[in-house]
Amino acid sequence: MLRFAERLGFLHTGRTSERLNRLIEQLRPEDTGIPLIRMGEAHDGGYLVPDDLGSLAALFSPGVARTSAFEADALARGMEVFLADASVDGPASGIASLPGVHFRKEFVGARGRADRLSLQDWVNESAVDATADLMAQIDIEGAEYEVLLDATPELLQRFRILVIEFHSVEWWASPGLLPVVEAALGRLLKTHRVVHAHPNNYMATKRVRGVEVTPLLELTFHRRDRAAFRDWARQIPHPLDADNVPGRREVVLPRNWWGGPKGR
Repeated sequence: MLRFAERLGFLHTGRTSERLNRLIEQLRPEDTGIPLIRMGEAHDGGYLVPDDLGSLAALFSPGVARTSAFEADALARGMEVFLADASVDGPASGIASLPGVHFRKEFVGARGRADRLSLQDWVNESAVDATADLMAQIDIEGAEYEVLLDATPELLQRFRILVIEFHSVEWWASPGLLPVVEAALGRLLKTHRVVHAHPNNYMATKRVRGVEVTPLLELTFHRRDRAAFRDWARQIPHPLDADNVPGRREVVLPRNWWGGPKGR
């Protein structure tokens, strides 16, 4: 399929690869001195977040999978939990009836789409204190790009921590998608830094236009005002990382995705 797209002119060499490499450099995980902890499952459904959860008012979690262990962990830490997914009838892991859990049978996307709930409207309608910090865990099968593009800077600033799984990363090399990804991530990187990166081993790494990428990539973002840059994260994988799919071949974050400038 990649070669077919190339013949149609959707992919180019040269400048597209340079822009992709520059984007990857901006996503290299940073070490702020705040340790990472694991929330949720031991495998898929578990994520690493900075140990900076105190006073977080709520978790917004679009995309409900087979487990709601991450959400249950947030609930146990005193957060209200908001979930949304039109493909299921409710949360998993037996948390649906617990106080503080709110579920909407809707897909989350950009404002103006009749079939989508916008993140802005969702937060506004939640009645959570407008001055309180929030956390997000987003796994919505490619709709993460439109959600980031649609979110206002003020809304993004409310989220102290965001965990986002990015899909179809191999297609970031497409000139049609690359500007979209640059714009979506650029909005978030103004206020947040990447503090953890983990490839989902459901899919193996690929080389696209000479650049090694992981098609499914989990990134954890931490708001910049919460801590200062200390160094580049150099322990990859992190000791708390685990394969999403046990028994499937391990996928390690490619070397071009971590370390200092030019992979140092």
